Amino acid sequence: MVDFNTFKIFADSEEARKAAELFIEEIKSRTQDKPAFCDKNDANFIFETDETICRDGYKILCSDSSVTVFAKGIRGFIYGFGMFLRRIIPVCGVPALTEDISGNYAPDKSVRGHQIGYRTTPNTYDAWTYEDYRRYCLEMMFFGTNIVEHIPYERGVSKRNRLMRYDEEEFLVEASKMADDYDLDVSLWHPNNDNETVEQAAERRGKLYATLPRLNVVFPPGGDPGEFYPDEFILRCREISKALKKSHPNAQMWPSAQQPHSIPTWGEKFIEEMEKLPEEIDGVIHGPNHAFDLETLRRRLPSKYPIRLYPDITHNVRCEYPVHFDRDDWHFALTTGLSRECTNPRPREYRQIHRLTRRYVVGSVSYSEGITDDVNKMVWADMDYFPDCDLRTTLLDYARLFFYGVNPEKIADGILALELNWQCDPAENPTIETTLSLFEGLAEKYPFLSENWRFLQLLMRAKCDWVLRNRRLFELNLIKLASKEIENGNLKAAKQILETDFDEKYKKERNDITALAQKLFELIGLQSDIENYCADNWERGAILETMDLPVTDRKWLLGRLEYAKNTPDPEAFMKAAVNRNKVRSDEYYFSVALNGLEECGIAQTGEVYMNFQGDRPNVNTGEMPTAMFKVFDNLTFKCKVGGLDFDGDYRLTVTYKSDKNDALKGHKITANGAVIYHGKQFGGEKNEEYDRAMLAPGFETASYVIPKDIIHNGCIDLEFNEPVMGVIFCEFRITHE
Repeated sequence: MVDFNTFKIFADSEEARKAAELFIEEIKSRTQDKPAFCDKNDANFIFETDETICRDGYKILCSDSSVTVFAKGIRGFIYGFGMFLRRIIPVCGVPALTEDISGNYAPDKSVRGHQIGYRTTPNTYDAWTYEDYRRYCLEMMFFGTNIVEHIPYERGVSKRNRLMRYDEEEFLVEASKMADDYDLDVSLWHPNNDNETVEQAAERRGKLYATLPRLNVVFPPGGDPGEFYPDEFILRCREISKALKKSHPNAQMWPSAQQPHSIPTWGEKFIEEMEKLPEEIDGVIHGPNHAFDLETLRRRLPSKYPIRLYPDITHNVRCEYPVHFDRDDWHFALTTGLSRECTNPRPREYRQIHRLTRRYVVGSVSYSEGITDDVNKMVWADMDYFPDCDLRTTLLDYARLFFYGVNPEKIADGILALELNWQCDPAENPTIETTLSLFEGLAEKYPFLSENWRFLQLLMRAKCDWVLRNRRLFELNLIKLASKEIENGNLKAAKQILETDFDEKYKKERNDITALAQKLFELIGLQSDIENYCADNWERGAILETMDLPVTDRKWLLGRLEYAKNTPDPEAFMKAAVNRNKVRSDEYYFSVALNGLEECGIAQTGEVYMNFQGDRPNVNTGEMPTAMFKVFDNLTFKCKVGGLDFDGDYRLTVTYKSDKNDALKGHKITANGAVIYHGKQFGGEKNEEYDRAMLAPGFETASYVIPKDIIHNGCIDLEFNEPVMGVIFCEFRITHE
C-alpha cells in the first residue's frame, strides 16, 4: 500500500495541475501538511492526461508506490481525486486507502446536477459568499455532479433580502465563471413572464445570456410559475432559444412539461406542439405539477426529445415526493414540528424513487432550496453516476469525505437511523432515543465536530425528533389523566393537569435546538426562523417557527375548557370534547391524520395531494384538533367500511375545508354505487353549532343520509368525487340516523 505520510504530487498538463492544486488544499485541510509538486519518478500521487477517456470519466491505477488518476480534463480529474478522498481514513494520523480503487469509471447518466439558485427563497444559499458557492460546487463534484442550475430575476426585477451580498444577476456572472473553471455545465431555470411580449422576453434574456461566460442549458417551466397556453409557451421557448444561441451557439433549450393549474387541457396541447418537432427545442424536463406522469410523458413525447428529471429532494410535505411518497403517512406530529424543509436525509426512499424513474431519463437536475437536503444531493448524484451503487457504500463515502477522522460506520448508521425516526408515530418509535444517543456520543468523542455544519445539522435533527417524541409522550399522558377527571366532572382538576410544565431534560434539549440553529447560521447561513435569521417564510427550513406548535390535543382541550364556560352544561360539553372522535362499535369514524389512508382498505387513484395544516402557525394555534391536521385533496376518495349492523339508516358527516365554489355542480358521494348526494360543492345538511364547538375556523361539516337498503350485510364501498377542485376533507363519521 502506498505510503502517504507525505504527499508528493505530479501533474502533466495545465488542467491536471489546476486539479492537483485543488487536491493539495483538500489534503492540507485533513493533515495540516501541504503536499508539494515534484518529478513524476518521485511522486506518489499522479495526475496524468488521457485523451481517450470520456469527458465525464476517469481511471485510477493503484500500485505499491503511487496512485495515478487518468482523465481528459479538470472535470474528470476532480471526479478521480474525489473518489480517492471518499475512500481514505486516517491510520495513525496518516491517510490510508480503505481498499484498492483501481478501475475505469464512467457515468450512467449524462446529466447529473442540482439547483443552487441565489435568491431569497432558499433556506441557505442567499446567505452565501462566492467562496461558499465555489466550495459547494466542488463538494458536489466529488459525487459526480456535472451541471449546476442557477436562477436569474424571476420576473425581471431584483428581490433581495438583508443577507444577500450581491445582486442576483451580478452573481450569475461570477457563478458562471466559477463553474467554467471546473468545467461544470451551467443551466438556468428561467420562467416566462406574463408582463412581457415575446420580443421583449427574448431581447431581455438574450442580453443577460450574453453576459455569462458559460451557459449550457435554459429551462423555462411550463407552469409553477407560468400561465401560458402551450402554443405561446413553445413559441416563447423557440424565440428565447434563438436569442440564447447568439452568444452561446451550443447552448440548449429544455422546457418543462409542468402544467399551469388554470389550464386543465395544457398537457394534451403541449404534446400537440411537440409533435410539430420544433427544432429549437432540445429536450423536455419532467418535474412537480406535471401534466403527465413520467412513463406517460415518455410514451407521448416524440423520441427525438430526451427527458431530464427535475426531482424535488428538498421538501417533505405538500410536494412531489412527500415523506413516504407511496402512502403519504408521515406522522402529523413530525410533519407539524419539522415542516416542509427541515434537514431531511431520506436515502432509502430516494433510492426507490431513482429506481422508478431512471429508465425514462438521461439524468436529472434536482430541485433544492438549501443545504437541508445535503445528504440527498450526494446520494442522488452518486446514483446518477453509479446506478447500482450500494447505498451504504455511498453513505460511508459521505462520512469519510465530510467527517474525516470520525468513525464512518457511526455516521452512516446515524444517517440511516434519522430516516428510520420517521417511520411511525414518534411516541411509538424508540429508535429516536438511540439515534440521539448516537449523535451525542459522536459529539462527545470528536469535539472538532462542533465546527462541522453537516454534523450539527444531523445532530439538530436528532434533537428535534427527540423533542417531538417526548413532548408527545408527556402530553398524551396528561390528556389521559385529564380525560378521567373530565369524565368524573372535575374540570378544574383537568385544567391543572393539562397545564403541567415540561421537565428540565426536555427544556435542555429544546434549548439545544435553538443554540444549534444559531451556530448553523454562523457556520453556513442556515435560516431557522424569520426574525433572527431572515428565513423567507415559515415553510423554508424555519423549524423554530414550527417546532413548538401543538402535536397533541392538549392545547385544544384547554381551549375547549374555556369554551365550555359559556355553554349550558360545561361538564357535558367537555365529555363530548374528549370523546369527539369516538363512535359506537356499529358506527365508523375516519380521520386522514389519525387513521391514515392505508386503513381505507383500497388504494387511492390519481395523484393525492395532502394539504397538511398542522405546521401552519396561523392555523395550528390550539383551535384545531389533531384529527383535522391532514386535508386530503384529490379528485376522488375511496374507502371500504364494514360493521354497520344497525337496522336503520345511517348518517354520513364529512368535515371539509371551506374552500368551495358554489358555482360547481359536480360533487358526488356514492355508497355501494348508489348516489347519496350529487350537486353543488359539499351540499348536505349543516350543523353550525357543532362546527363552532368542534371544528377549527375555516372548516365546515355536511351530512348525508345512507339508506339502510343500500348497505350490504353491514358493508359499503364509499366514494367521494369532485372533478374540478377535488375532495378537500379531513375526517368523516358514519353514525345512526
